[in-house]
Amino acid sequence: MASRLVHIGFGNMVAADRVIAIISPSSAPLRRLREEARAAGLLVDATQGRKTRAVLIMDSRHVIISAIQPETISTRFEGTSDEDMKNGEAIQ
Repeated sequence: MASRLVHIGFGNMVAADRVIAIISPSSAPLRRLREEARAAGLLVDATQGRKTRAVLIMDSRHVIISAIQPETISTRFEGTSDEDMKNGEAIQ
């Protein structure tokens, strides 16, 4: 079964079923997590040089940073159900 992809900005997509959390990057623990992921080679930068507005934690321990607001990304996760995808009724 194919995993549903969710757009996280600038043409970048993530597998919806692999995301554990979508968090705002403003706290000190999140900044430390991001630096630890960078040092371990597990940081994926999807910001295209823009300000980081969301941090996605993946089940593979990868940390993905995005320039899209966490609320916007979570809306995209909720926006299209698997049943809509099967019926060809996906919202573009």
